[in-house]
Amino acid sequence: MKKLRVLLVDDEIMIREGFKRLFDWEAHDCEVVGEAADGMEALAKIDSLQPDIAIMDINIPIMNGLKVIQMARMKHPETAFVIVSGYDDFEYCREALRLQITDYILKPVNYEEFGTCIDNLKIAMYQNQTLSAEEPQEEKTIQSITRYLQEHLSEEISLAVLADEFHLNPQYISQLFKNEIGVNFLAYLTNIRMERAKKLLLTTDLSVADISEQSGYGDYRVFTKVFKKAEGVTPSQYRRDFL
Repeated sequence: MKKLRVLLVDDEIMIREGFKRLFDWEAHDCEVVGEAADGMEALAKIDSLQPDIAIMDINIPIMNGLKVIQMARMKHPETAFVIVSGYDDFEYCREALRLQITDYILKPVNYEEFGTCIDNLKIAMYQNQTLSAEEPQEEKTIQSITRYLQEHLSEEISLAVLADEFHLNPQYISQLFKNEIGVNFLAYLTNIRMERAKKLLLTTDLSVADISEQSGYGDYRVFTKVFKKAEGVTPSQYRRDFL
């Protein structure tokens, strides 16, 4: 998988330098290709650099980050936006959700949390992209595996299970995930289980225990722990906050 191109947008140079120096972009298959300090510069850089990801502060001069995202979406619908802000305000969060922001992270940045955000973003981009035909057999295999995961998400799934199902070496499957999607198998599996859980929480009246089972967790206590680590709130809190 090619490196993802990242644009950093923040009016504080120390924040931008912190992102460049304190986060291991290389380990997450990313590279910082540009910076911007205000809204107009951000729009110009998005036009010229066409980044895969824009890390965006809300409170920037000339034009705030949410307006930049709204305008940039018209010309660059494939660019993913992650808000990193000092504002812990529900109205900002709600507006960010309306604009389909990938994530909303509060300052000071927890770089472990930020790394999880970037890995989840790579998964989402993989699922939405049209794959090239450079390695058709590997791509066909990984697509078959990811389809199988979606269809059997409520079941016990491991590399060993996939190896038996597809008659492949577990280490080969593990490497496929890293090469083709850019994250390891467990990160991918956890991500799609959390996405199913969130959808069920918001679209059904199922209990948390039932949603836990349908998302592949036999023990709802384990499910709750994993969900809170991924989303920052418990499943019940998530349902209350967004309904």
